[in-house]
Amino acid sequence: MSNTLELPTILDLIAAPGLLEAFISRRGRALAVDAGAVQRLGAQCLQVLLAARAAWVADGMALALENPSDEFSATLELLGASPRDLTHETQHDGPDLGANKELAA
Repeated sequence: MSNTLELPTILDLIAAPGLLEAFISRRGRALAVDAGAVQRLGAQCLQVLLAARAAWVADGMALALENPSDEFSATLELLGASPRDLTHETQHDGPDLGANKELAA
């Protein structure tokens, strides 16, 4: 995933509008969110992150959380969320496994 959004160190009420704009400008394409630098995560920015996931799901686009800092992960858990709540994987077209039913029998 080449499109990456690097989250700022402080994700608080003041950072929420900028975070929202960052997601809006990247909507419609697969996105990796790098949370490696995050030292503080507030509820307002968590709301933006959850809304972004919902938007990426609605668009059928992949959204990945990469490199979450210990502080990001701990606060996420404290707020009742998990990294899985912030990600979305798309379905990849693969080979038709049903075509080889005879081999499985």
